[in-house]
This record gives sequence, C-alpha cells and structure tokens, in this order.
Amino acid sequence: MRTLPVLPLRDAVVFPGTQLSLIVGRARSVAAIGLATSGDKQIVLVSQRRSEISEVGPGDVYDVGTIADISNCLELPDGKMKIMVHVRDRVRLHEVADSPSFMSALVQTIHDEPGDPERMANLVRSVDEAVEQYVSLHHAAPPDMVSAVRRIEKPGRLADLLVGAVKLTMKERQRLLETLDVHQRLEWIHQALAKEIEFLQVEKKLRTRVQRERDRREREVWLTDPPRSEGEGGTRPAGRAEAPQDEHAELLDMLRAKALPAHARARAEREVSRLEKMNPMSAEATVVRNYLDWVLALPWGVDEAAPEPPEHPEQVLAERHFGLQEVKDRVVEYLAVDKLTEDGQGPVMCLAGPPGVGKTSFARAIAAATGRPFVRIALGGVRDEAEIRGHRRTYIGAMPGRIVQAMKRATSAYPVVLLDEVDKLSTDFRGDPSSALLEVLDPEQNGAFNDHYLDMDFDLSKVMFLCTANNLGAIPGPLRDRLEIIELTGYTEDEKVRICQDHLLPRVAKKSGVGLGKIQLDDATCRAIVRHYTRESGVRSLERQLARMARKVAVRVVEEGPGVEVHIDVQSLHDWLGPRRFDIKGAEGEGEVGLVKGLSVSSVGGAVLDIEVVAIAGKGDLKITGQPGTMMKESAQAAMTWVRSRASVLGVAPDVHEKTDVHIHYPAVPGGVEGPSAGIGMVTALVSALTGRPVAGDVAMTGEVSLRGRVLRIGGLKEKLLAAHRGGLHRVLIPEENLPELSELPDRIRAELEVVAVRHMDEVLAIALAPQEGGQARVSSGEVAKC
Repeated sequence: MRTLPVLPLRDAVVFPGTQLSLIVGRARSVAAIGLATSGDKQIVLVSQRRSEISEVGPGDVYDVGTIADISNCLELPDGKMKIMVHVRDRVRLHEVADSPSFMSALVQTIHDEPGDPERMANLVRSVDEAVEQYVSLHHAAPPDMVSAVRRIEKPGRLADLLVGAVKLTMKERQRLLETLDVHQRLEWIHQALAKEIEFLQVEKKLRTRVQRERDRREREVWLTDPPRSEGEGGTRPAGRAEAPQDEHAELLDMLRAKALPAHARARAEREVSRLEKMNPMSAEATVVRNYLDWVLALPWGVDEAAPEPPEHPEQVLAERHFGLQEVKDRVVEYLAVDKLTEDGQGPVMCLAGPPGVGKTSFARAIAAATGRPFVRIALGGVRDEAEIRGHRRTYIGAMPGRIVQAMKRATSAYPVVLLDEVDKLSTDFRGDPSSALLEVLDPEQNGAFNDHYLDMDFDLSKVMFLCTANNLGAIPGPLRDRLEIIELTGYTEDEKVRICQDHLLPRVAKKSGVGLGKIQLDDATCRAIVRHYTRESGVRSLERQLARMARKVAVRVVEEGPGVEVHIDVQSLHDWLGPRRFDIKGAEGEGEVGLVKGLSVSSVGGAVLDIEVVAIAGKGDLKITGQPGTMMKESAQAAMTWVRSRASVLGVAPDVHEKTDVHIHYPAVPGGVEGPSAGIGMVTALVSALTGRPVAGDVAMTGEVSLRGRVLRIGGLKEKLLAAHRGGLHRVLIPEENLPELSELPDRIRAELEVVAVRHMDEVLAIALAPQEGGQARVSSGEVAKC
C-alpha cells in the first residue's frame, strides 16, 4: 500500500490496459498532476459518484479506481492540462486525504479472481463468436476488431477491452470495474453484446424494408411515366424533382460560356447527358459533378492571349535577385525568341546548385519578368506516378495529378510552373513519377498531356516549366536529357555582402516588425558575419543570423520605445550573435607531414577536405576511413600503386609494401566522401608520410591521378576554388585541362588566388612538398563531400 495523488473523473470510468488522453481544468486536479509528474508519474483515476459536483471530497468518489502512468503532460494556453495516461491496475482506496491543494489516497492494488478454466474457455469462445457477429452487423466497427480480440489471452483483459464496444451506464461500468470475478464480468459483457446484436439485427431489417419500398416506388414511377424523348425536351424521367434539371441546364450554360477545345466540349456534354439520367443522390452522380467542376475550372487557353512581359525584363530580374547573370541572360533570350516566333517553347531550364543560392526565389523573379502567374509544385518525397498523372475515376476520392491541379491554381494557360526539388523524387511499387514527368517536360509531347482523371488531352505547351535540384546525379538520365542544366555555384564574399545589404537585411527587418531604419549594419559588419558566423555556398544561414539580430532589436524597441536605432559594428557582434563559429585559418603555419588540404564539392557546395596519412610499422596493409565511397577507395589504391612504382625516385623504402601499414583518413566529413578528384591529394599525403617531408601549409589541391601519374580533369572547379578562398588558402593546384573554367571565377577571386595548373604528379610534389620538415599548420574541417 502507498499514498498517491487522486484525479477525480466526471462521467468516465477507465479500465486497466487502456491508453487515453485527458484534459484537466480544475485547480486541485492540476495540482495533483503536478505532484505526480514531479515524482514517479503515477496517479489514481477514480470516478465521481455525481458528475455535477465541482469541489470533490472523499465521500464523492468511489472506493475502486485504477492506477495510471502519466506518459506525457502538456500545459494548454487556457491554463488547463492535457495528459496522456496508460492505465495499469485496479486499486482500492482505503484512506482518502482531502487537503486544500489536492486529493490523495492510500491505495492497494487488487487483482482478478480466476474462475474454473473449462467454464472460462467456453465463455471466451461464446464471446468471440458474439464479437464476430457484432462486427458483421455494425458498419462502424473496425474490421480488425475480431483478430484483436482473439489475440487476447487473459479473459479479464478481454472483458476490460470490450467495455467500450457496448452501451453501458456509468453505474454499470463502475460495477464492472469493482467486480473481480472474471467469469461474472465476462458474462455481463456477453449479455450486453447479445442486446447490441439484437438491436443491430432489427435495425438491419428496417433498413432493408425501407430500401425495398423505395426501389418499388421508383420502379412504378418509371413504368407509369416513361422517359421523354429528345423531341419532348430531354431524357429526364417524369416524376423527378425540377432541381436536378435546373442544375443540368446551368451546367450546359456554363459549358457554352466556357472556351473549350472541341474534344473537351464534346466529352463534357456527354458527361452532362449521363448526369441527367442518374439518380441525383447516387455516388456516381457526385463523381460526374466533380469531374465537370474540374473541366470548367481549368484554363484551356482557347481564347486566352499570351501575357505581355514588362518592357525591360532584365531590370525586373536585377531588382529582384542579385547575381546569376547566366540565368538572367537565358530568360531574356527566351523572351526574345517568344516575341519573334509564334511558338517560343524551348528547353526546360533546371537550376541546379547548393541550398540557399536562391533557386526558388529566382524562379519567382522569372515569373515577374515574364508577366506570368507563378505556381510551385514541391516534388520532394513524391513516389507515386498518380501524383503526376492523376488517379483514374474508378477509385474513390480520385483527383487529377499535381500538374493539372497547378494549372487550376494558376487560372491561366501561360503560367510559370516550378517543379521544385526534382532530384528528390522516389520510386516504389506504385510507379516511377520521374517517368511521368518525361511527357510533361518534352516540348514535342506536352501539347497533348493526358491526365488519368481528365482522360483527355490537355495542352501544356504554353507553360514555362522550371526545375530546381541540388544533386544532378540523382536525376534519372532520360529526364535529365530533357532539361537545360544551368548550374548555380556559390556566392563570393563580396556578393554575399551586397545581398545582405540590398535584400536580406530589408527582408528580415520587415518580418521582425522593426523597420529597416532601426537596424544599421555597415559592409565590414556584414563581411564579419559572413566570415565568422556562416560557412555555406548560399545565404540561408546568413539570413538566419540577421533574423536573430533583428529579433533582439525588436525586444529593445519594445522595452525602450519606437525611437530606438541600433548600430551594430564588428566589435559588438559578440553581444548579438555570441562567439565566432568559424575562423579563417587555412593558410597558417608551414605544414605537416602526411596532411594535405584537398577540395571537394557536393550538393551543399564546395568545402576544404583534409586528407591525413600515417605510416606505421606493419605488414603492408592499406586502411581507408572517413566513410569513403567505392571510387574513393579505388583512387587510394591507384595512388598507392603509383607511389610504389616510383619508390626509388621519391625516396620511399622499396619494402614499404611489406613492412609498413598505411592509414588514410578523412576527418570531419559526416556524410562520407566519394569521387576520384582527391587522387593527387592522396598521392602527396602518401609521399609526405613515407618520406617525412612536410606538405606546404598554404597549398590546396584537386585532381584525379592515373596509374602513370597524369593529373586528369575534375568537375565542380568553381565551387572548389570558392571554398579554398573562403578557407583562407592562397595557392591551389588544379589539372591543366580545367584551365578554361577559370574564366567563370569573379575577377577579385582570381586576383587573390594563385592557381597553378599541373599535368603530372612530379609537378605537384615539387610544389607541395618542402625539402625539409616545417612547422605544423592548423587545418580547416571539411563538410559532406563529393570529390
């Protein structure tokens, strides 16, 4: 026996084995919950004898209740508490203490009294049969109720579970709770189920009789007054109400007023004729009405003129978005072609790049520059082909696919439709949505797109489709072949400062309610935020830091009045954003043995990738850690083979493959590394570790290596060079084949980076390896990388 807080219940009796939520509003009950949650989270649930009593005393509750564990507790805005409880056992209340704050009681757990096993087994069998009959008659009963009941092995638990399936008064439920004789309790449940079954059987007979009478009357109406012929004003059966006929006439008038293609008009008129012959209360009539509503709501574009773009679309793009000149030029080219030709349909642009570079917001800017409505379709996680093509009308709750739904929202045949995160599409047994997009995005086919719900051609040729993606490798080949890929690389530091001042700061100031004049940041402060509080290709984290400062300014405005103006400088950033999260330290020191700074690129942008190599006495094993992918492992083996083939020239011991174990590690890369472009970095680190020559601390490198030591072309050069610049590195070794790509770098970045083009590993080692040991260099950690 022990003392526990008591929670009185109004109009409720809870049984062991149940889990339910309760909303508690009385002050003493809330205090009892607080006491329980501060201890072992157990509380006694007991029913009140009279539900109208608000101030409950010891004599107002029953002697038998249940003990429950509080699994979750939530305070609601109106001061009430919502708790989730799991009811365990029956308890008897012996001494109920009534304090001013809450009620408590000395309770004792009481257990079921098992009866004769043979009699109990027969009774359980009868109850199972009654439950099966009850489920077959009760349309609202869950279909898995029978199997759930049969899985219960304890008769007492079965009786407690079935209490909720029968109609019992509060006193009858309390009597069941207080009854410890399981056989008697189960007998009462069986009797209650029998009454419910008898009631349901009578109800079923009445329902059948009413339906039979209704069918007889409808048959008499059709026989005594047959349908009219077409010349007599339609096919409406006599005896029907005038309201359906009015609805059909209204639908026909709407179809005549709607500009529809010939095939769509003919199909819609056939559906109206079908609807006129149907019982207006039938389920099929509702399906046809919904279909006609969709046909009437869609913009078919028969008489719609193409929207006129602004006079200077390039100015609209420049005002709304900073940078991305290649994409802006492509949009202006599209508008020029569209103006000079009747059909300006061209390849679908796919804006690919790391998060936060403005792909989605730029799509909105394109819509504004072209004068078209904008609609966004989020494709992340879509794995059902019917999400694109729609469901056939044979299914309950069928709807058109997302493409047709987007056209309805656009209310125009000339929208800009953004297929966002097209690389996040999935595939399962329900089909491949990326295959369904092939028809949508092919200019030669989308003039007759067939949605399964509409079941007729819909013209998408006037739509300007745009796609966004982070990882081009995740887009299936046939779909990617239909896209014009425009890669958006990360912003430079100068570009981020301009975006901060011209776009982000005004936006966060407006959202926080303080206004732009209340927050003042100079360029040096913006640059410090970019350098020391963010490390990303885009500006999403930068916007979060600005929003954080704006919220603190809002607090100051509320406390000190609307006249407050806050100037934030570099020295005060610590007070607003806390300690620095990042420091530029990539080029410090003279270097370390076996440590090389590689460069990587992934769907989240470029990053500095540390490559560590340690050589120890062993048996010639090569170990690679840091979650390397298959290509990375093969690149490491190729690097080791080249080093062994040039051992005498490089000063490496000839028996290194027999007496030395080599461990290659990629630290601080949680998502793993993949790709071949860390090849020259691994070779350099291997030679450094095996010869004791340190690697220059201010050098980063990227390039694939062949077995003959040639340095091969790599991808993502711009992102990698921007990452090197962000990391404070000043000298970067790249493959000579990538030299033409340097023109994509901003002039200031090219001026501050010393980019060295190399063709062979001998050139790399001559630049990167020092003749004697140097000091240690501090390194910058990398991110999820694809080399």
